[in-house]
Amino acid sequence: MTEIPQDHGQHPQSADDNGNSTDHAPNYGTHYGIVLVTAGSETEAETIAAQLVEAHLAACVNLIPIRSIYTWKGEVHRDPEWQLVIKTDLRQFDRLEAKIRELHSYEVPEIVALPIVRGSEPYLNWIAEQVNG
Repeated sequence: MTEIPQDHGQHPQSADDNGNSTDHAPNYGTHYGIVLVTAGSETEAETIAAQLVEAHLAACVNLIPIRSIYTWKGEVHRDPEWQLVIKTDLRQFDRLEAKIRELHSYEVPEIVALPIVRGSEPYLNWIAEQVNG
């Protein structure tokens, strides 16, 4: 029985005379990420978004109307909310979180960071320019 080799999307690496890789690996976002925050009103969401962008803590914030079902203090709630999708450099997370807490009306606001595993290099460079610039 002949075994069929499987590629699994990998390719051989090439190296220069010093053993350094000459392959151009895809851009795996590393320290860039998306931070999710919910707000109770459009006005609050816009205020938070604008202040984060103006303070160079976020490159961009999308505001999306949503409906949330959650438990708070033992009761199930069903409320309209606004989801903020914040594009940032996660090395700024502590400052970003502090600013959100300063502006937010919730006792325990959702502030959840998700890494960007992979992204287009021009877009990630744009995030870097906006947040670190």
